[in-house]
Amino acid sequence: MIFPEDFVWGAATASYQIEGAVKEDGRGQSIWDTFSHAPGNVADGDTGDVACDHYHRYGDDIELMRELRLAAYRFSVAWPRIQPDGEGPVNPRGLAFYDKLVDELLAAEISPYVTLYHWDLPQALEDRGGWTNRDTAYRFADYAEAVHAKLGDRVDNWATLNEPWVAAFLGYGNGVHAPGRRRAADAMRSAHHLLLGHGLAARRLRDAGARKLMLVVNSSPVLTPAQVNDPSAVPSEADAAAVHRVHALLTRQFLDPAVYGTYPEEVLEAAARNGGTEHIQDGDLELINAPIDLVGVNYYNPCVVESGPGLPADAAWPGSEDVRFATADAPTTAMGWPIVPDGLSRLLVRLSQDYPQVGLMVTENGAAFDDVVRDGRVHDDERVAYLDGHLREVHRAIEAGADLRGYLVWSLLDNFEWAEGYRRRFGIVHVDYATLERVPKDSALWYRDVIVRNGL
Repeated sequence: MIFPEDFVWGAATASYQIEGAVKEDGRGQSIWDTFSHAPGNVADGDTGDVACDHYHRYGDDIELMRELRLAAYRFSVAWPRIQPDGEGPVNPRGLAFYDKLVDELLAAEISPYVTLYHWDLPQALEDRGGWTNRDTAYRFADYAEAVHAKLGDRVDNWATLNEPWVAAFLGYGNGVHAPGRRRAADAMRSAHHLLLGHGLAARRLRDAGARKLMLVVNSSPVLTPAQVNDPSAVPSEADAAAVHRVHALLTRQFLDPAVYGTYPEEVLEAAARNGGTEHIQDGDLELINAPIDLVGVNYYNPCVVESGPGLPADAAWPGSEDVRFATADAPTTAMGWPIVPDGLSRLLVRLSQDYPQVGLMVTENGAAFDDVVRDGRVHDDERVAYLDGHLREVHRAIEAGADLRGYLVWSLLDNFEWAEGYRRRFGIVHVDYATLERVPKDSALWYRDVIVRNGL
């Protein structure tokens, strides 16, 4: 099972999850600093203050990447390191870290994939409304331009946003992520302003000479319970309507504006019922519709729904009235997420059909399991099986015509897993949080061998 000759193999991380050093070299405070230090928000009271200490150990981590034969490394830039207050002059010490990181990656023959926003909004901007404030989109474009001015001569691949659905609806809708707000109108407004920030930044980056631009979404196939194990199952009319609506809220809400310059009717109706649509100003959709080269796809599990007459909208899903969110009949990871590998091939094929103008890259895919170190090894057979199953579906999607350019495993390192703290381990490299020692798991060695032979 061989992949295309130019297929890109790599791994991904995010700044707040691995860097630590939250008060060093002029870094400002982020919403995740604030949120994680507030009692009750994160499991076990964990914070990202130290995390994996990648800020100081990035050289060793790059050596690990080289040994694993990674061709690409996706990381995010911490906005508060670059502009501690979210605007104004750049902090040269913050930029210097990423400058050195990029140089050492290139020296190891690893392509840097830069994500500009992976949820660590400067707290100073949140104090002025965060993503509910239209001005934040313009501040984001300024920040993106400043980062590109420093790194753009060596970085080809740029992602503006990571998972804007999560940032908007878990951060401002049900409050389980930073900044912890719980208001549907704030979530809808934030989603639009995130997209506006994407469009403004993409245009600035393109004008500055950026070669490849990407928007990263947490897309999933939306299925009825019967369809999880039987793709040929035909849903009832009511269930099909629930599937259609949730797909619009999860995926089309972000990709339709970015690729086509339009919002689905279901999204406009949800906004109208939750605060109104006044925040969508004339000309916004034209700005959001900045040409991109790739859609980054973060896939973990399908979204399972069915008709639920009379049910109110879920707090994270404005517009989901009369929909029941169901469970899949499948094994689960330590996160409780169902393992449905062919959900990935179904998703990739559909995205290529719906958005043929852009290529695709799997920018995150992986699983948390309860890993244990024994005699200096981590025998994570469950993760190997998970990755093997999903990569076979990636190959199937390519054979079915999906324009897929690469695969980045989530994650290189065990790390701070947002509201779950350090309880959940997604890494192919084990991190001892007491000593910060790194130990490649069996899955890392297996993945290295996949990369070497470019196949399974």
